[in-house]
Amino acid sequence: MSDSGTQQTLAPAGAGQPDARGVGRPVRRLDQLTELRVRHPERITEAWQQRRRRELVGADGRLLIVAADHPARGALGVRGDRMAMASRPALIDRLMTALQRPGVDGVLATPDVLEDLLLLGALEGKVVIGSMNRGGLQGAAFELDDRFTAYRSADEIAARRLDGGKMLTRIDLADPGTVATLESSAAAVTGLAEHKLMAMVEPFWSTRTDGRVTNLLDPDSVIKSIHIASGLGATSAYTWLKLPVVDDLARVMDATTLPTLLLGGDPTTSPEETYASWGKALSLPSVRGLVVGRALLFPPDGDVAAAVDQAAALVHGGAA
Repeated sequence: MSDSGTQQTLAPAGAGQPDARGVGRPVRRLDQLTELRVRHPERITEAWQQRRRRELVGADGRLLIVAADHPARGALGVRGDRMAMASRPALIDRLMTALQRPGVDGVLATPDVLEDLLLLGALEGKVVIGSMNRGGLQGAAFELDDRFTAYRSADEIAARRLDGGKMLTRIDLADPGTVATLESSAAAVTGLAEHKLMAMVEPFWSTRTDGRVTNLLDPDSVIKSIHIASGLGATSAYTWLKLPVVDDLARVMDATTLPTLLLGGDPTTSPEETYASWGKALSLPSVRGLVVGRALLFPPDGDVAAAVDQAAALVHGGAA
């Protein structure tokens, strides 16, 4: 895989049909994206309407989603490299590699990333989840003010024919802004359900120490966050949870009957330990898959395809 991706990444053959101007055809290389954005920005709207969709889950009821919404919060680091995701062509190239692997069901990202992938034809037949609230920038004094600054409403997601929306829902009892986040998340849950689209809620019990926001990952804190997140909105019919892998996970997952996808986070352990923890967690009844970004897109050995294939085998039992 090319690290820059500016010359080698190709769109899947046959995706989309060109119109009279030829702009319905997927872009063939990453270095053509800016030219298309300059001359035919309307192509993005057209491509959303033409995109081939799929059922949310297949026969096994499981999902492997690749996450790429971290940069919009200014969170570019992976392990010790705080600017690992700074290159957009490199990130898109890694995402293209991941999405072309069997067993990868879809992607979670902000509009800018999704639109690059859309123009490259990489979202055909994939589950596409739009990241909604990215206003709580990493390290900011207002980090816990998780305003909706990407896809701001369920209507915006439905209009583009996405398959769902994800909201980060951090709960800090000492921060008055938490109640606004809860209210906005509840409205998004209700709105997405009205469109029969997945509402992916990512709750954390959080605190600020010496000016830095920390998510509390002990079992009791995660359990409390689950109960609060599960009660958001006028219905939970289309709500899925996105939760961290923590100690005593069986007791933690006993807190909900909602389908749950486990997040990867910034990888700090060896890949072997990470895969082992995922495999054990996936045996729990309400755990229905993974939403992983950095651990798959930036593996220590640089082999994105191999990392993704391992995760796909865990989620889908080796099924393509």
